[in-house]
Amino acid sequence: MPPISRRTFLRGLPACAIALARCRRQSGPGRPLNSPNVIIVLTDDQGYADVGCFGAQGFATPHLDRMADEGIRFTNCYCAAAVCSPSRAALLTGCYPVRVGVTEVLFPRGPDFAEGRSGIGLNPLELTIAELLKSCGYATAAVGKWHLGDDKPFLPTRQGFDEYFGLPYSNDMRPEEDPAYPPLPLLQNEEAIEYNPDQSELTTRYTQKACDFIARNRQRPFFLYLAHTMPHVPLAVSDEFAGRTQRGLYGDVVTELDGSVGRILQKLDELGIADNTLVVFASDNGPWLLYGNHAGSAGPLREGKTTTFDGGQRVPCIMRWPDRIHGKTVSKEVVTTMDLLPTIAAITGASLPRWPIDGRSILPILEAQPGAASPHEAVYFYDAVELQAVRSGPWKLHLPHRYPTVAQPGMDGSPGQEEWRDLELSLFDLDADPGETTNVAAQHPELVSQLMEAAAAFDADIKKNQRPVGRL
Repeated sequence: MPPISRRTFLRGLPACAIALARCRRQSGPGRPLNSPNVIIVLTDDQGYADVGCFGAQGFATPHLDRMADEGIRFTNCYCAAAVCSPSRAALLTGCYPVRVGVTEVLFPRGPDFAEGRSGIGLNPLELTIAELLKSCGYATAAVGKWHLGDDKPFLPTRQGFDEYFGLPYSNDMRPEEDPAYPPLPLLQNEEAIEYNPDQSELTTRYTQKACDFIARNRQRPFFLYLAHTMPHVPLAVSDEFAGRTQRGLYGDVVTELDGSVGRILQKLDELGIADNTLVVFASDNGPWLLYGNHAGSAGPLREGKTTTFDGGQRVPCIMRWPDRIHGKTVSKEVVTTMDLLPTIAAITGASLPRWPIDGRSILPILEAQPGAASPHEAVYFYDAVELQAVRSGPWKLHLPHRYPTVAQPGMDGSPGQEEWRDLELSLFDLDADPGETTNVAAQHPELVSQLMEAAAAFDADIKKNQRPVGRL
């Protein structure tokens, strides 16, 4: 089927309703795989090296390590942006942020709108993972941080989720940080039930809501999107986990997140539905290094959040699905969080959107099929609407651009100081140089030319076919 036109997309619900109604029920090799449950656990600003099996130091993550032991660990998984809102839009729609118009962090207030609202969010006409699965009879819930628009037309309940509990944006967007911000709301579906909630209890409350949803829907297929607020600053941890680690508050917070994963795995075991449940764990982007001892670690990778170096966009990713994924598997194939939507569609038999998406199914990798490899010839790295880098195989080419780096790290919740640097045209062999330290562009002029040509063509095409962000 040819891609839907921009004009048809803008007509609104008719096109979306058609797409939502078309849930394939095939027989033979393409038959849906028994409608597995799907859980995505997404943390906020957790670094690549902030999981035990990825090299964490000063704290342990036994439950995430168990997931890796019983599933697959991806060592080359990328988010689609190095900041919150664009990364989340990409995960839920399977598209680069620039394609869906969510290219920058969304804020709860804006100077151009009455009542202090930004009036911008993920376009309700986009199709999310929740909408695809809802059309196939799944129960759907979002718990935790949303950050794709806090006005009612953009909330999770308008994007395919039956229910929602959580903060509509980042936990630092509160009056204590900036008096222009409204009180930080905790939402139940579309209504605020509290303002400025005790953040030390958020992880516990999110986990309770998640387990309750799982228990209520154990007799039917369900999709749970659990997007934790932590370890985004300001850090907060419950009394149960406070003071547990050598890494201080940051380590305590990640240990509590690991405990949350453990409670969810335990609930699946208790209900006898673990084998038929795909559980995905990832971070939305790299660590916010500006916050020093309240930030995570990218390990051997260069830089962190807000940059297109691997420290900003390569994230820890683990998937567990006992019915289909062999345990103790490590994949070096290049995958992205955008691949979740088409992979879940392939697993469940749901129809993909009729308009272009950028993710590709990685089901062959999950099932260890012979010859399974990355479905991407290239992965592209954007800062807002500026294409800054492209990776193909082991090679990553950075186009000339400016980037922020930490000049003086912060301490105990206060940010440090940044400075801006200029990067020349640079080619890195990530297999040999994961830290992106040695520019080998001069040794590979033909490869540089090919990657520059591919980057220019992709950038021109996606911007020509960009779909509009949602606006009030």
